[in-house]
Amino acid sequence: MARATGCNLETIRYYEKIGIMPDPPRSTKGYRSYDNAHVRRLKFVMRSRDLGFSLEEVRGLLGLVDEQSRTCAEVQIIAEDHLTDVRAKIADLQRIEHVLSDTVARCTGDAVPECAVIDALLDA
Repeated sequence: MARATGCNLETIRYYEKIGIMPDPPRSTKGYRSYDNAHVRRLKFVMRSRDLGFSLEEVRGLLGLVDEQSRTCAEVQIIAEDHLTDVRAKIADLQRIEHVLSDTVARCTGDAVPECAVIDALLDA
């Protein structure tokens, strides 16, 4: 399954351990036997993580999938909450970028002990 999805083997085992991925059936020799449903679920988890969903949010989404009684409204609530978090992070990063940009612009880069970046960090 690691080869089929590009997911690290240890990550797959971790997802199984925490219940995000179901334990697969085992062969008579004890090897895990994954099917298409496992691959599809793991790809769902990986894509969700790529979009920044936390493991708890992924668990919530999977719960809706597993119940097969989900409504688009339930999924929308989770996605909108996550989108709000993403937008807040973007705003924080934009503030950080602005402060760093201004501070770096004041830095002379000379071989002197005075440094605008260090001063800004000390005065924070």
